[in-house]
Amino acid sequence: MVDGFWAVVLLGLSALTIVALPGSRTHRALIIPEGIALCVVVWLRRRWPEWMLLLAVAAGVGQLVVDGGVNASDLAMLVIVYTVASTGARWARRLALVASLCAAPLAELRWPSAYEAVGYRAASVVFLTVPFVLAWVIGDSLRTRRAYYAQLEERAERLQREREAQAKAAVAAERARIARELHDVVAHNVSVMVVQADGAAYVLDASPEQAKQALGTISQTGRLALAEMRRLLGLLRASDDSGGEYVPQPGVEQLGDLIEQVRGAGLPVEFEVAGTPRPLSSGVELTAYRIVQEALTNTRKHGGPGAQATVHLTYGDAELRMLIEDDGRGARQELYESGGADGLGHGLIGMRERIAMVGGTLCTGPRPGGGFRISAALPLKPAR
Repeated sequence: MVDGFWAVVLLGLSALTIVALPGSRTHRALIIPEGIALCVVVWLRRRWPEWMLLLAVAAGVGQLVVDGGVNASDLAMLVIVYTVASTGARWARRLALVASLCAAPLAELRWPSAYEAVGYRAASVVFLTVPFVLAWVIGDSLRTRRAYYAQLEERAERLQREREAQAKAAVAAERARIARELHDVVAHNVSVMVVQADGAAYVLDASPEQAKQALGTISQTGRLALAEMRRLLGLLRASDDSGGEYVPQPGVEQLGDLIEQVRGAGLPVEFEVAGTPRPLSSGVELTAYRIVQEALTNTRKHGGPGAQATVHLTYGDAELRMLIEDDGRGARQELYESGGADGLGHGLIGMRERIAMVGGTLCTGPRPGGGFRISAALPLKPAR
């Protein structure tokens, strides 16, 4: 709309200039198309800058051919040079620069000034060339600035997408960690409670004392499960400015209590520690505890009646080696390879994820002669 307005204004100025030119009507009639073409250039310069540049060049050549002289419509050439330099293609920008440098010399050759002094004519050419060059330089600078701002915006958007992706990955990792914790807590403690409840129901009439002992084990196991659940919920609900009740994370020192709990549930377990115990990082401590917990839970689930288990910990120079074995019937192969439905086999998947998080190694599979074996190596790092 604005370009159309200025095109009409330029057309009126061109008409006044053409009317005032000396010469015949035929000569002025030949100049009119050139003036109209340059007005069209101003009108459509934003929509088709490259085509309007070619039209302006053609109009300029026509002006030289028909001896149209310099008139008001020539202002369109400055406008199109600026427009192409700021928004046009590379070839168009180069053509606009060449045309800017050639316009004044060609005009001086075609319509020489009244002064014959070479210095004056050279100065006149330079004076007329400067506006064209300035128009091109300003347009090119604007184009460069726009490209720079566009690059900054693209970079900002890319960084924002990366931050959002990192945030989503962190949320997913935290959900996976909480899922592993819930699985370990629920699977272990509930399995112990189920075994004890079945045993209590079986001996309730024949041996009330054993049933009472089993009920006590159920109560103690339930309290432990609730304590760990409160710890997880405390981590979820805690904020920077609010405190919460926390239960310390279990570690290697709590394995003795875990073994006693499993023995009380009816699974014979042999527990041995070799090497010199030393402080470990919190991640390694929790990983070691959860691996033993999950391994013994799997033994109760899949080992069958009469199964026995052994837990060996060996402190080496650079790693903590763990070996948990049982002589039961073991789990089906598809469970420990890829996990099954409804949570079956997901404990071993959680083991692999925990081991990977601390940079350790894990090997699981059937034990020669029957049963199941879990072998892990955790790097020893100073506690922080």
